Amino acid sequence: QIDLVESGGGSVQAGGSLRLSCTISSDTYSPFCMAWFRQGPDKEREGIASIRRDDTTNYAESVQGRFTISQDLAKNTAYLQMNSLKPEDTAMYTCAVGLSTGGYCLPIRAGGMEFWGKGTLVTVSS
Repeated sequence: QIDLVESGGGSVQAGGSLRLSCTISSDTYSPFCMAWFRQGPDKEREGIASIRRDDTTNYAESVQGRFTISQDLAKNTAYLQMNSLKPEDTAMYTCAVGLSTGGYCLPIRAGGMEFWGKGTLVTVSS
């Protein structure tokens, strides 16, 4: 069992930026895939960005060009830089990690993720 610690959420005006972080609590495990999901009010959960161990990334169309996922494997941490935020980006953002190799990372599939964070809230006002 590992824990994922997320940080960086908050409130911002439309057009602003936020940077989310997700750190794996254990040094024993090396993730194959780290991803960010979000669920807004009255919306289904959406996988928005993922990064594989080899730094290959994938984005949902809704955030393509505005969000950037990156990782620091030495720190077992993934980041999500969110620019040009819109009110429709308001959601609970949750980090997920998969340790096993497989095709679930690109494109993002929730079923392949093995560990989940508790989430960090992002609110974008107009």
